Amino acid sequence: MFGNWIKTSILMAGIVALFGAMGAAIGGQQGMLIALVMGGAMNVWAYWFSDKMVLKMYKAREVDAASSPYLYNMVAELARRAELPMPKVYIIDEAQPNAFATGRNPDNAAVAATTGIIRMLSERELRGVMAHELAHVKNRDILISTISATIAGAISMLANFGMFFGGREGEERPNPIVSIAMMILAPLAGMLIQMAISRTREFGADRGGAEISGDPAALAAALAKIDAYTRGIPMHTAERHPETAQMMIMNPLSGGGLRGLFSTHPSTQERIARLQTMR
Repeated sequence: MFGNWIKTSILMAGIVALFGAMGAAIGGQQGMLIALVMGGAMNVWAYWFSDKMVLKMYKAREVDAASSPYLYNMVAELARRAELPMPKVYIIDEAQPNAFATGRNPDNAAVAATTGIIRMLSERELRGVMAHELAHVKNRDILISTISATIAGAISMLANFGMFFGGREGEERPNPIVSIAMMILAPLAGMLIQMAISRTREFGADRGGAEISGDPAALAAALAKIDAYTRGIPMHTAERHPETAQMMIMNPLSGGGLRGLFSTHPSTQERIARLQTMR
């Protein structure tokens, strides 16, 4: 838990620094100060509200024991096994099989599954997936992933703003090549921050999910199925908001070779191999 708070603090500091550097490239010292304030405000906003924004972005609908007893009761049983408070449960109307967890802490957590994953997986396999998401909650990974997803989108937005309105008037006007490079490299830096944090979290959640469900083979089988189908079924919301891809149990983005090069997830084969060593 303490390690995750250190990671969160480093992430927040790095994001604010990126905002400051971009502000300096766009508007000099004044732009840097404005961007630093903006970055700090975005961190505070993301801490409290980014989970709601992501759920709204995916048009997730909350369900309960009456509206979706199969999924809700499954999550309730797994949450008891994990000794976690009952999270809110959401369903996303998407054909691609995927799932994610969000929220700032275990007391304010939510798990979401697509209609595609509910239809595709067996009960054992779906239990493994939802246990994986609850492991993210238990490990307190979800704050980091939600904040990084939200702020990465904000960095891209600021970079686009800089491309159209960047540069200062007068003798302090920066080198335009430096400004353009900053507009390109800053979003890439935000992506690299996400990648560095996300890949190790997935291995930990796989192990934690297998322990919660007591069935590592089922999670391994689920990962193999999800990997096979996500490649051929697009998730349009994720394509429009690629910064949210690292929140999913499997990378939802298309993109051929670049999909692996910039993936926020480790290879499915390695994840399955690690699960197969568990008994």
